[in-house]
Amino acid sequence: MPMTSTLGRAAVGLAAAGATAGAWGLAEASAYTVRTHRVAALPPGSAPLRVLHLSDVHLLPWHRRRLAWLSRLGVTRPDLVVNTGDNIASDRSITPLLEAFGPLLEVPGVFVPGSNDYYAPKRANPLRYFAGPSKVEASTRRRLDSDGLFGRFVEAGWRDLTNRSVSVEVGSAAPLEVLAAGTDDPHLGLDEFGGFTAATHGPSDEVFTLGVTHAPYRRVLDAMVTDGADMVLAGHTHGGQVCLPFFGALVTNCDLPRRQASGLSTWSAGGRTVPLEVSAGIGAAPAMPLRFACRPEAVVLDLVARL
Repeated sequence: MPMTSTLGRAAVGLAAAGATAGAWGLAEASAYTVRTHRVAALPPGSAPLRVLHLSDVHLLPWHRRRLAWLSRLGVTRPDLVVNTGDNIASDRSITPLLEAFGPLLEVPGVFVPGSNDYYAPKRANPLRYFAGPSKVEASTRRRLDSDGLFGRFVEAGWRDLTNRSVSVEVGSAAPLEVLAAGTDDPHLGLDEFGGFTAATHGPSDEVFTLGVTHAPYRRVLDAMVTDGADMVLAGHTHGGQVCLPFFGALVTNCDLPRRQASGLSTWSAGGRTVPLEVSAGIGAAPAMPLRFACRPEAVVLDLVARL
């Protein structure tokens, strides 16, 4: 067989495989799921608490299927909603996002920002992630109406954890005080973790302390766990967005180990070890709207008392 014929068939085969992988990636990016974890993290004797963790929606106005799925998340009936940022990719997404969240905005909630709440997406080579965490050049990015988005969250009753801590009472049958502390986006270097100092006290055996950040950089996780967090929630990684079977995430776009790119694990610092949950996120980078072996997700955390 002539060499040119063999090379031609190989090229056709590679093109077909690439097209199939691309089609699968587009389909999987819309294969939304709700993932549930049961975690013993509450103070002893506490009643169960359901937390809905939302992250990395990356909404554009024409994401109708995503909006429809978001609008049905109220059926999870959470006691607390935690939003870890990167909600929008356009100012025109703010109103449809709020409409889709709907009943969830009536539930106690807390939030932190991500870089894509501040700046519009920009086309970039996805291979750059293999060189380390991506760089956000603010001077070349269009500023989004993050103040408008966050203002609407606050108007609805959600509490802003941007480099601050708050005390929130959740649950109806047996209310529990949640002392939550968060940061501005570590990926932009804006994090200034001030500790769990809301109200007049810090962590105690009667209070559930929750650390919240967009990007799970080690420095932030270390600070939160050392200061007394009972659990930490984060997003940003997209679970790797493109994963390999039996290998997992290729990158995390931060300094978090790849094996912890999504799901429930633990983090140790300051002589303490606590649960860490990193959401794989709901959307995908607009510059590469594909997912592979990494379905988009909202996360339900059914928290129960520690023994």
